[in-house]
Amino acid sequence: MIEAVIFDMDGVLINSEPFWQEAEIAVFKTVGLNLTHDDCVQTMGLRLNKAVEYWHQFQPWTGRSLKEIEADILNSVINAVKDRGVAMDGVRECLSFLANQEIKLAIASSSDLVLIEAVVERLQIRDYFDELMSAQFEPYGKPHPSVYLTTAQKLGIEPARCLVIEDSMRGILAAKAAEMLCLAVPDPSLHGDPRLSIADWQFMTLTEFNQDFWDVING
Repeated sequence: MIEAVIFDMDGVLINSEPFWQEAEIAVFKTVGLNLTHDDCVQTMGLRLNKAVEYWHQFQPWTGRSLKEIEADILNSVINAVKDRGVAMDGVRECLSFLANQEIKLAIASSSDLVLIEAVVERLQIRDYFDELMSAQFEPYGKPHPSVYLTTAQKLGIEPARCLVIEDSMRGILAAKAAEMLCLAVPDPSLHGDPRLSIADWQFMTLTEFNQDFWDVING
């Protein structure tokens, strides 16, 4: 039986991936790095510090520290969430359904905790969750399973009794490495990607999460 559902955040609960791409393209341009939207997909699911390190290794810059770049990107995304953030399709219905199942709910995201808090406030969904966990406090980010294992421990639930909902390959790998069940609701850039087969189930949107599916995974 599933005793906890753990949500990734960006691209699962909120349509924030475009905000990340906008911020990365604009901020990296200030140090002479001209990224495209396709370039940004390469670091999807990484912690922000690791994404900045990735691009610095690809094309080193001078004049601004990595921490300054991180801060500018994060602040840009937070402001976009506060101004324009909207829930992904089916999120509110899914959370409402799960709230009636007498299980625990959590967010486990690669994003910084300050952004997680901005998202749940913007969407007015904080009361649904027992824990808000950020990989910023973990020794390793996704695809390492650390943030998922810590979340399960905080919830007091065995990993095998947790269902993770993810949209990125790094997140799916993290969930499976934690020995949890995984529902992929993939980013559009991943539609049709054969690597998604490592997830236990795939939905186009969370509108497909219903009683029939719940019965199947608890069968």
